[in-house]
Amino acid sequence: MSDRIDQVFAALSDGTRRAILTMLLEDDMAVTDVAEPFEMSLAAISKHLTILTKAGLISQEKRGRVKWCKLEPEAMREAIVWIESFGQLKALNYDAFEAYLDQELGQNDP
Repeated sequence: MSDRIDQVFAALSDGTRRAILTMLLEDDMAVTDVAEPFEMSLAAISKHLTILTKAGLISQEKRGRVKWCKLEPEAMREAIVWIESFGQLKALNYDAFEAYLDQELGQNDP
């Protein structure tokens, strides 16, 4: 696998980052609005956003004094193609897959 797809899977391995991506499905959001529903510091949210940005899953743009986040769904294409290549796994148990990734990657940190 390429480094890019590794970054995408690593970014998707965290529940907070997946929640952020879900929030951005509806519209672009200011960083402070992204942080609002989470019980963590703005610095912790910024770390999650940095990981998502490095993976290409979101972009960030400064508009005036406010930094905005935008979903970049095209970044998931290579990962989706890779997953779909296992056509016999269409009934994939995503919760079990997530647990497996957490165990294998040993990454619970932002």
